[in-house]
Amino acid sequence: MAEDAWNTRDPGKVALAYTPDTRWRNRSEFINGRDEVRAFLIRKWSIESGYRLIKEIWAHSDSRIAVRFCYEYHDENRQWFRAHGNENWEFDADGYMAVRHASINDVAIAESDRLFLWEEGPRPADYKGLSALGL
Repeated sequence: MAEDAWNTRDPGKVALAYTPDTRWRNRSEFINGRDEVRAFLIRKWSIESGYRLIKEIWAHSDSRIAVRFCYEYHDENRQWFRAHGNENWEFDADGYMAVRHASINDVAIAESDRLFLWEEGPRPADYKGLSALGL
């Protein structure tokens, strides 16, 4: 569900999955609360064009999940990137994400090396995941 929501690139919709006082570390940026999440996502998707994301659960417990992910995007110069990352999530008793730690590395790729080629929006159900794509 998180992957599908992020692939909509709708900051308002994505922010609703987090507690009102959510705390994030995204790369070197620290974000507090839904309003800052929304503002961060607006900024992010204004510079990461053609964004497509695949997530894969790595491990979980009752209230915590570790996820690995990759996403592809291009900048204003049409340079494509594949971002590789790991996230640690902690949920509150109502199932909202209260804490998110994300470590992400961007690698420049040629447009011909793109792997995430579906139309904008959620990844189709029959589209390969990270492991099947060799990522």
